[in-house]
Amino acid sequence: MRLLRSTLASAAALTALLLAFCMAAPASARPAEAPSVTVPSGVTAGVAVFDRSTGTFTEQLNSSTQFRSASVVKILLALDFLWDRGPDYTIPAADRALLEPMLRSSNDDAASHYWTADGGSAIITRMVSRLGLTDTQPPPAGYEGFWGYTALSARDTVTIYRYLLDKAPAPVRDFVMGNLRQSTRCASDRFDQHFGIPGAFEKPWAVKQGWSGDYEDGTCGSQAAAAAGGAKTTSAAKANTKAAAAGVDLSRPALHTTGTVGAGDRAIVAVFTLHPVGTSYGKAYTDIGRLTRSLNVPGAVRPAGTWFGTWSDHVNVRPAPSTAGAPLTQLPAGVEVLVGCQVKGQVVTVPPYTNEWWAYLPQYGGYVSNIYMNSPDNQLPNVPVCNGTQSARTP
Repeated sequence: MRLLRSTLASAAALTALLLAFCMAAPASARPAEAPSVTVPSGVTAGVAVFDRSTGTFTEQLNSSTQFRSASVVKILLALDFLWDRGPDYTIPAADRALLEPMLRSSNDDAASHYWTADGGSAIITRMVSRLGLTDTQPPPAGYEGFWGYTALSARDTVTIYRYLLDKAPAPVRDFVMGNLRQSTRCASDRFDQHFGIPGAFEKPWAVKQGWSGDYEDGTCGSQAAAAAGGAKTTSAAKANTKAAAAGVDLSRPALHTTGTVGAGDRAIVAVFTLHPVGTSYGKAYTDIGRLTRSLNVPGAVRPAGTWFGTWSDHVNVRPAPSTAGAPLTQLPAGVEVLVGCQVKGQVVTVPPYTNEWWAYLPQYGGYVSNIYMNSPDNQLPNVPVCNGTQSARTP
């Protein structure tokens, strides 16, 4: 009996020891219950990453949370227009002239045209039924005319892309995805829309981006073109940003990146973000970039280089390390950029600073003076000197 009690006591002690060990074991030694998403301070995010090769999600964070869609809803507008057109349907030239810039350059006038012509909120109701969406809803009462206030979630966005890739008629798939693969850096309203997926991963990718809010400066292109383009004027941005309905936040600035990444569109990525009121476009652009780079995206190839913050407004990206000639584009104020290498070039002076070093930005295919980089030294640390083989490329 004494032996039995001793054995039981030893077993109990061993069990307690094992429990203590398990509780003390590092997170890496236990099954991961939380996603690896790194969300910058102050940002609210909804994320879903789906691996089409395995049929599983590799990331999910608030994936059912509803966000105002901003321009991501334009995919649904295009799908609704193309629905039941038949395999031999040829898109009329007039519609192609609207649909292509709506998908590639996020043209707002085109979206407003189809929203009005095809029934407004009824478009969303139809697409919810057709695709089996669970979190998508039309704009709230009082905002029926604002297509950008359609409620959408990360997981529903994955469902939309899965339909496009796996179930849509080939002509529809090829048209929509083909245009998303040709996403332009400068959107129709002169906002730089290559944040998130296009910045985090090398091609191949296809993207549909969204942004909404009182961003002061998100322009790209030349300064003159940027000034002419003015501030964002989508239906969503014109609405009363103090409004809120059905749990969907309509006040904070929104920035979303969605699409596919990798050969054969292996991964579907949906990242929806809200930022504190007053956040600059460059800050939101940087934050969604950092979040997207933290994701586990199967099949993705990460670009080589080092990320640096920038300062000043309307910083020009030049075709060579010199201020001569027209700039290729301009950076959103304060945005983080990928630097591939650096080279000596024309001396640039911004009192009290002077710098002859220039950073090569492979994602822009051009150069920016190091004077605009957030770095204490003229020469950027841990960045190689360009070897002469770098050349401008189409981002």
